[in-house]
Amino acid sequence: MTHAYLYDAVRTPRGKARADGGLAQLKPQELVAGLVDGLQARGRDARDVQALVLGCVDQVGDQGANIALVSKLHAGVADDAYAFTLNNYCVSGLTAIGHAATQVAVGNLDRALAGGVEMMSRVPFLGDNASYYTDASLPKRTRFIPVVLAADRLAEKEGVSREQLDAVALVSQQRAGAAEADPALTASRVPLGGLSRDECARPQSTAQSLAAMAPSFAALATQYADALDGPIDHRHTIGHAPPICDGAGLALIGGAPKAADKPRARILGYAESGGDPHASLLAGFTAMAKVLERTGLTLADMDRIEFMEAFAVTIAKFHRDYPVDPAKVNVAGGHIARGHPMGASGAILVSTLLDVLDASNGRLGLVVCSGAAGVGAAMVIERLG
Repeated sequence: MTHAYLYDAVRTPRGKARADGGLAQLKPQELVAGLVDGLQARGRDARDVQALVLGCVDQVGDQGANIALVSKLHAGVADDAYAFTLNNYCVSGLTAIGHAATQVAVGNLDRALAGGVEMMSRVPFLGDNASYYTDASLPKRTRFIPVVLAADRLAEKEGVSREQLDAVALVSQQRAGAAEADPALTASRVPLGGLSRDECARPQSTAQSLAAMAPSFAALATQYADALDGPIDHRHTIGHAPPICDGAGLALIGGAPKAADKPRARILGYAESGGDPHASLLAGFTAMAKVLERTGLTLADMDRIEFMEAFAVTIAKFHRDYPVDPAKVNVAGGHIARGHPMGASGAILVSTLLDVLDASNGRLGLVVCSGAAGVGAAMVIERLG
């Protein structure tokens, strides 16, 4: 089995998910095509590939009809490349990259594009109207509940305090604001549609402004009271929640380098995990443990970590319960500040990880993603400097 390499990875800015958002005038396939163009401009032959795999959660309306295939056609990717779209909830973008890397590693592909796209200004959260979201015939522990309610329930169960939630949210906002002044930390972000920054960030946030916010999601809980099977001590506010937004991320993955075609990193390991749907949001931790075991590495070995801020409770729990240096984690700000375009998020984090490793001259990096109903994924990469 050969190794899979990350030749490059790019991302769009993240635009607010509303009609006047910075990317809302574009279509999902235009975001992906813009990233293909961006890879080409960086000296990568991104159209001569054998596959395009995209994660996308709500595959209806503007994101229907196999958005990966639509994007392939729009971007002018080689005709004989296969294209398909997958939905693994908020882990989808990393799952797509993991799939492509596996196909490269076993010799089925030489080059592939993989990532994700989500335009929540065009297709709203739960826009596919799946019966699963409201199916009361399922056992309670398997029924769908929105991730923010899972986050509130997890914070209560784990004893993560409001003060801890505020603290991690403030760090995310502060770091996101500071990163905008450091071109190295945004080197792989491709301006698109006139937008060149992540417009959801609120770097003006303070400890006082975060502490003044009231818990935001008690009303939502009334709609899912039966599935929740008991009251929740609601702790998360809007300040602890990753904003819904538009965005895309795309990686160019291939086998062993040839001639001057130099990859940015090598993929050392990848793991997916399911989890207890009633607990939700914990499967990312399980996937992280799996990939570290498979690679024989530890958190202390990592020079940089991109840990998805799937609401403040997950990153607060990570810092509290794991032996990790906070200075290595989400150094350019995380989802709480920058936003969460669901199917794209995992791919965006891979691109971000490459940038923060380059900026620090680091060697080893880790991406961890979590999603609703017990889905998780993690990847370890080695920067090739």
